[in-house]
Amino acid sequence: MTTELTLLAWTLVLALVQIMLTANLRTAETGIQYNASARDGEAPPPRPVTARLQRAQANLFETLPLFIGAVLIAHVSGSEGDLTLWGCWMYLIARIVYIPLYAAGIPYVRSLVWLVSLAGLVMVLAAVLTA
Repeated sequence: MTTELTLLAWTLVLALVQIMLTANLRTAETGIQYNASARDGEAPPPRPVTARLQRAQANLFETLPLFIGAVLIAHVSGSEGDLTLWGCWMYLIARIVYIPLYAAGIPYVRSLVWLVSLAGLVMVLAAVLTA
């Protein structure tokens, strides 16, 4: 398996970690009884950190399909190289760094880190489109 596919797999692990982290915090707020129910009643609003982690998760899920597609196209087309390798590393590391920045409510730096992840995605796409 190529390094790019391994990094893609770790990015999917990160997505699962984000799902579980957010779900555990939300369950702690609403209780297991509510979480196991049909959730027909109104839940209390999420606490600030939980809400931020929900938004960070949603943010990952906006670009994750694009990243998955780009990495798979690069692999299938044989376009993997330095550009895809660096792009995958940038995307994954930036997405990891993004989580605590968002949870802590740190502006600007968080946006800069998001731009780094986007640049990594664009690098992978560039390798595919210029091959």
